Amino acid sequence: MSNIVISGANRGIGLALTRQYRDRGDSVVALCRQPSSELDALGVRVESGIDVTDGKSLVDLARRLSDVDIDVLINNAGVMRRTDFNDIEDQLDAYRLQFEVNSLAPLRVTRALVDRLAQGSKVAIITSRMGSIADNDSGGHYGYRMSKTAVNMAGVSMAQELDERGIAVGLLHPGYVKTDMTGNTGHVDTDESAAGLIRRIDELSMETSGSFHHANGEELPW
Repeated sequence: MSNIVISGANRGIGLALTRQYRDRGDSVVALCRQPSSELDALGVRVESGIDVTDGKSLVDLARRLSDVDIDVLINNAGVMRRTDFNDIEDQLDAYRLQFEVNSLAPLRVTRALVDRLAQGSKVAIITSRMGSIADNDSGGHYGYRMSKTAVNMAGVSMAQELDERGIAVGLLHPGYVKTDMTGNTGHVDTDESAAGLIRRIDELSMETSGSFHHANGEELPW
């Protein structure tokens, strides 16, 4: 049995990850700002009131989890907001929010909990292939794309930083998933996506630390 900590666990992919880890017998700590009835029904440990963009909240998180030796930390919390080229000045708050949640939060959460990680622990960042520069052939979604490119760089840097501690870092694209974020217009459901992500996290090793993969196993271009 492993100890799994998941941010953004109250709905969508995070909820599906929580359920599937629980079902295979792992101990899950679900982090969220507000719990949901679906999350509460799973019977896992829920740490609510956690704002991944707030420093005081992260200090409180580290205190709350001082009794947990973390085997896998999954930085799943994320947001998508409409941003385009013609309305940049009117959308700056949306840009900033996406950087705060999608780019900075995985770095901040990992730093807050790094003392609960040990040799053999793993850090997973749920990013997006929309952060791939080489794969961008449609443009648009400036804030989201930029924030995911930034977190990809953060993940590679963390892989270097944590290498001497024996902690592997994986950057994972969940697929185009049917969630509230996508208006339920995706190609796969949350259960299929979560199952693929768990397989990729199980496979993650020091040899593959810092790599960028699709939930289906495909290695993605930067």
